[in-house]
Amino acid sequence: MTDWSKNDLLILAFDHRASFIEKLFGIKGRPPTAEEKRGIQEAKQIIFEGFKLALQMKVPKEIAGLLVDEEFGSDILREAKQNGFQFAMPAEKSGQDEFDFEYGDQFSEHIENFSPTFLKVLVRYNPESDLALNHRQLQRLKKLSDYLAETKRPFLFELIVPATPLQLAKLGGSKEKYDTELRPQLMVESIKQIQDGGVEPAIWKLEGVEKPESAKNVVAQAQSGGRKAGVITLGRGESKEKVQEWLKVGATIPGIIGFAVGRTIFWDPLVEFKAGKLDEKQAAEKIAQNYIEFVDLWQNERKK
Repeated sequence: MTDWSKNDLLILAFDHRASFIEKLFGIKGRPPTAEEKRGIQEAKQIIFEGFKLALQMKVPKEIAGLLVDEEFGSDILREAKQNGFQFAMPAEKSGQDEFDFEYGDQFSEHIENFSPTFLKVLVRYNPESDLALNHRQLQRLKKLSDYLAETKRPFLFELIVPATPLQLAKLGGSKEKYDTELRPQLMVESIKQIQDGGVEPAIWKLEGVEKPESAKNVVAQAQSGGRKAGVITLGRGESKEKVQEWLKVGATIPGIIGFAVGRTIFWDPLVEFKAGKLDEKQAAEKIAQNYIEFVDLWQNERKK
């Protein structure tokens, strides 16, 4: 059994689809045109150029990783494979509250076509939410987990635990209170229910927590029963300061092995590129610097 709790993994994540289409390109209620699709592919290529530049400049290849989708990044996936980069691709439909396969029953063909280092899913799961919804998601996820175990492909599981209206109401509507007071314990319970459903990630990609004790509890559940799972912290599109805060907590906890940060790194440079304030090279350079900054922070905190 591979021990995923030991080796650092610092991912630049840009598998976003719905948020690219709607928020970056302003396309709502319809699929992008061929020209718009090329624009999205170009934006993703700029991020990839930033990733490669960061590796040339400073980031060690063995701890770097990228996460990109097949829909707008198939060329990037192929180049990542050729270059021997660690890379992940998503299996879920984007922008949905309920997990389902992007390519339905053909999911395995798409995975085998690109043979990623990790296969990633994003799942919104709250143990106090709709039980029938949770059950449906677990059934699909077990099917995927079993396939990945059979084919010896590592499972990268991105868990988001969104507040229910009732949970939020009990905290006076404060998302900050939910993040600090309630979400950490709900994350632990969610991980347990997912494991009990027969789903076995190699790496959990999780929202950050404020307190070291909360981080330890999350890792303890991820590694319960002798599991060798690792945990990485996601960015959730938060401010640079908030992500830095989360990474500082995670870097000190055994079992937390890195991060997967996306919009916090690439969003502003792409907005500036689209507005004509930066050219492609300048945007890629800014993305590289932002990624390097988080890598430096992680490595420095690790040494303490």
